[in-house]
Amino acid sequence: MVAALAVALVAVALGGVSAQCPTPSDLRMANGTRICAQLYADDSVYYDQCCGGAVLVVPPGTDAPYMPSGWADHISSLVVGTRCDLTVWSRSGKRGSSRHFSAGAVPRLQEVRRGILHNWNDAINGYYCKCS
Repeated sequence: MVAALAVALVAVALGGVSAQCPTPSDLRMANGTRICAQLYADDSVYYDQCCGGAVLVVPPGTDAPYMPSGWADHISSLVVGTRCDLTVWSRSGKRGSSRHFSAGAVPRLQEVRRGILHNWNDAINGYYCKCS
């Protein structure tokens, strides 16, 4: 009985650790205002645990040629809202490689190619997000 209770408590405790990417239609503030995209600091080798860690909420129309403090080269997952488009750059000031993301989730940016030898994991240094 004690062992079963301990297993249940561990399962409950670990349940709060995992994350899962929200759907594009879920990207709304508590008051119902639309969110253009959410950028996440963490991903995982397990897809149901991606989109975790710190979250950078991007409102529609946000033009950020320079990342907010602590976010440059720290994005590992992202979700773009319904009828929204996110463009990212690999260097600050909207320089370097660029990539366009439409509505949907990208749980592991390390699987998105950036040139021959690179990927987009921890490579975003600027962005522009718009919704129609």
